[in-house]
Amino acid sequence: MKPHDENGKLPTEERPVRVLIIAGSNRRQYNCPGVDSKSRALMLRMAERLPQDWEIDYEDLGNVYGREHIQSCNACVSTSMALCVWPCNCYEPDSKAEPDLMWNLDLYARLDLADAWAIIGPVNWYGPTSNLKLFFDRLVCMNGGNPREDLIEHKNPELAMKLEHSQEWKHLSINHLEGRTAAFYCYGDGGGDEMDPSGRPETLRHSEYFDPEKEPFEDMRDAYAPLVWQCRYGGVEAPDHLWRYVEFGMGKKYSDNQAEDMTTEPDVFRSFDDWANTFAAFVSKKGRVKPGQYRAYGYEAPGHKMADVQLAWRGIRMRFGRPPEGSSPAKQQDAGLNQDVTLSPKKGEGEKLREE
Repeated sequence: MKPHDENGKLPTEERPVRVLIIAGSNRRQYNCPGVDSKSRALMLRMAERLPQDWEIDYEDLGNVYGREHIQSCNACVSTSMALCVWPCNCYEPDSKAEPDLMWNLDLYARLDLADAWAIIGPVNWYGPTSNLKLFFDRLVCMNGGNPREDLIEHKNPELAMKLEHSQEWKHLSINHLEGRTAAFYCYGDGGGDEMDPSGRPETLRHSEYFDPEKEPFEDMRDAYAPLVWQCRYGGVEAPDHLWRYVEFGMGKKYSDNQAEDMTTEPDVFRSFDDWANTFAAFVSKKGRVKPGQYRAYGYEAPGHKMADVQLAWRGIRMRFGRPPEGSSPAKQQDAGLNQDVTLSPKKGEGEKLREE
């Protein structure tokens, strides 16, 4: 059945099982390249095969011309775990200055509402797509993020560092999506027509620079290992048998290996359908997952106009080389480690170099 978000208010035992399927390719037909992805086709196929008394939610992360993108993670955790707010407050819904697809598609709430996630996507350069990587980067806040942004005046790094050393922090820093299941199905386009008999690209002029036998992964599913392990460290169950890789299109040109061409390779659908059926059996046996204490579903961010003013003043002072006393930027400045003082922080370093 279609997802009914209001069911998120029901007691866990009274609501239907709910899953979220994510198509992780960058490709959409409403933009360059003008062709839909295999992961989108597989997402829709899976939605039809899962038990229809479940709530089946799905989303395609592919690029569409003019649509907002998933904004990058600002690595707040590296300043202080308490600065990384759950759900992410580096961006916000309907922002004109920094429009963010994660918020505008309400993905934090939809991940929270689901008992299990099914992630489908290609392997690009020995890793997940840029959109899928951004998606999981922005999920770092599920791994112990701060559910009380009011305690750090929205985004005050000095207050966050102080909170991280407090007794209160031990009760706040929990895994907010713990207990859910994440399954991963990644695939590769063989691109076999590009290779010479040695396993190197035919166009390569400097073949002596590397040994193709030392390819990064013996098992190409490991290209998604960072995503799998991020889930595992956050208490999200990612079983080995629900983490799979399939390769197709060997010996074909990329133009001959589109979503419609999967129908000519029976092993593709056979492999995918087996994964989808195994996912359904696992989720059915495991059942519904009780939501965490601090939910993204129904979350309304507190107002922070005054905090924004204070942070803007902090930024202005730092542009003039006057960071808060005792702060990390002040210590870096005193030690000569940071030469970032500038009245034009948006300028690239290369541009500033060439002005000197």
